Amino acid sequence: MSENDKVYEQLAAMIRTANHCVAFTGAGISTLSGIRDFRGKNGLYTLPETDKMFDIEVFYQTPSVYYGLARDFIYGLQEKEPSIVHQVLAGLEAQGKLAALITQNIDLLHQKAGSCHVIEVHGSPSRHSCTGCSYTTSFEDVVSVARTGEVPLCPRCGHALKPDITFFGEALPAAAITEAQQECRRADLLLVLGSSLTVYPAAALPQITLQSGGSVVIVNEQPTYFDSYAALRCTDLAETFTYLRQAFGIEV
Repeated sequence: MSENDKVYEQLAAMIRTANHCVAFTGAGISTLSGIRDFRGKNGLYTLPETDKMFDIEVFYQTPSVYYGLARDFIYGLQEKEPSIVHQVLAGLEAQGKLAALITQNIDLLHQKAGSCHVIEVHGSPSRHSCTGCSYTTSFEDVVSVARTGEVPLCPRCGHALKPDITFFGEALPAAAITEAQQECRRADLLLVLGSSLTVYPAAALPQITLQSGGSVVIVNEQPTYFDSYAALRCTDLAETFTYLRQAFGIEV
């Protein structure tokens, strides 16, 4: 048995014996689905102008900037399929081994994989809201227009529709953050998956689990500030979750 296999076996044992296991996911898990992360070596923020994509002031002044930049990244999501990480997490939840899934991601792939208890701490594009009135609509209702790079407009008042994603300059969804903190407080095992742990307050969630007496496992290609506190650390998400899929007999 290789050293990696020993670590994976230990991880599987920790998941089996946990009373309240919670997963916390970042953009790294969706790179396996062909979606760029944000801050990786080939991340979205290495491209020109993308720092303006989620700037709320830019959106209110010129919503076409967001819709032009997000045409493929957000509104091409229907073409993306869940990765093995998404699928195994959904399988663990179905087996009763995963109590909750907290995500920084805005790609809806956890739901597509079949996860039910998903806490989206950075908001979600599943709903779009009018910037001028109380009108709201679904992702499916705006995707055909947004896919062209055009700005979807409110049918009532003509203002731009904005996805319920948390832009820079906006407060994170309070209910989601509170629920995430509660889950991390209850967790005796927190799996941190594909997150650089650089964006606060979400990046502070592992501290809550540790301070509450739980263990934290990190699976991420790049180092994080929390690595020295982790009970286990792995670097290869695909390899780790291929092992877990086999260990738990999860069909994907």
